[in-house]
Amino acid sequence: MYIVVGLGNPSSQYSHTRHNTGRMAANLIEEKIDGVKVFTPDTFMNKTGPAVAKVVKSKKAAEKLIVIYDDLDLPLGLMKISYNRSSGGHRGVESIIKALKTEAFIRIRIGISPVTPSGKLKKPKGEKDVEKHILSDFKKPETEILKKVFRSVVTAVETIKDSGLAPAMTEFNG
Repeated sequence: MYIVVGLGNPSSQYSHTRHNTGRMAANLIEEKIDGVKVFTPDTFMNKTGPAVAKVVKSKKAAEKLIVIYDDLDLPLGLMKISYNRSSGGHRGVESIIKALKTEAFIRIRIGISPVTPSGKLKKPKGEKDVEKHILSDFKKPETEILKKVFRSVVTAVETIKDSGLAPAMTEFNG
């Protein structure tokens, strides 16, 4: 059985922020998909690893782990599936890699960065701007875009569960 972990921060103050994108997606998956275990740790994002290690107890079990999280390197409206990669600087994923002692798990990255009118990524610069961006709530038009992405994430998890990782990556990373 696949274990789906939605990264985010506990507490209602963070519930609609960009940094809680993974947690929001996981909650939707829990409503829509049978046959997967959904886990949203009650720890802050950067300390997620030890909580995940209590549920995923071996490197072999990590191969059936799907971690969903926000990604500043992708524009809002895009998602990507990857496997056995580095954290890409994401501290929540870094915490999981460190606790599990493996990078061999599935990631679904959901874009949260704005784009210019021409479609160019407009990623925030500097730690202060990044923190402000990831901890801010989605605006109404962004929420509509996010709903479409979440539908794709749900379908991607269903595809992984039913057909495997390779078909899901082919379909969704197009």
